[in-house]
Amino acid sequence: MDAQVEQALAKWPNVPHCYGWLGLDARGNWRMRDEQAQKQGRLGERIAHATLIAFINRNYACDAQGCWYFQNGPQRVYVELEGAPYIARLASDTSVTLHTGDSLQQLEAVYLSDSGRLWLQGSDKIALLDDRDLAQCLPLLSVDGQAIDDEMLHAWLTGGASGQLQLTWRQALVHVQHLLEADAPNRFGFVRSPCSKLGAAPA
Repeated sequence: MDAQVEQALAKWPNVPHCYGWLGLDARGNWRMRDEQAQKQGRLGERIAHATLIAFINRNYACDAQGCWYFQNGPQRVYVELEGAPYIARLASDTSVTLHTGDSLQQLEAVYLSDSGRLWLQGSDKIALLDDRDLAQCLPLLSVDGQAIDDEMLHAWLTGGASGQLQLTWRQALVHVQHLLEADAPNRFGFVRSPCSKLGAAPA
C-alpha cells in the first residue's frame, strides 16, 4: 500500500466505504460503474488511464470477509468481480502475470470449470485465466501423457472420459481438477459482489 494512502488512513480513519462503483472484469480491466451501469447490471466504462490503473493495482487488497477493495486514500472502494480476484495472462514462455502486474511464482493447483474456464491457484492467490489465452494453454494439457484435443477436453469436462488431466508448467505436471463455476467464491473464499454480501446500498 502506498505511504500516502497509509497516512490518509491514519488521519481520516472513519471515512464511509464505497460500494458498487468499481469493477474488475474477467479480462483484468478495471471498470468505472456509474449509477446507470449499476442499475442495469452492466460492467461500466473501462478505465484506460495508466497512472490510475497503477495506483489501483498497488492499493488493491482483501478484507477478512473475502471482499476485495481499492484503498483510495482514506476511503475503501469495494470491487465488483466479474470473475475472480485476480486475472492471469499467459506469456509465450508459459510464465503467468496477474492483472496487477505481479508474477505468479508458484502454481499449486489448476481447475477447469464447467464453463470451460481455467483457474490457477498459487502464491496465496486464485486467478482466472484471461479467455484470450486459453487457446495458447491447450497444448499444455494432456490426459495420462497423451496430448488432448477439443473432443477429449469436452469429454473430460462432461465426465465422459477417464484419466487424469494435467497441465505442463515449468517442466512439471500439475493435476487439473473439475470446478463448478458457481462454487468458486465459496471454495476459494472471495466475494464477487461485496454490496450484496454486506447488505449495503451503493454509495
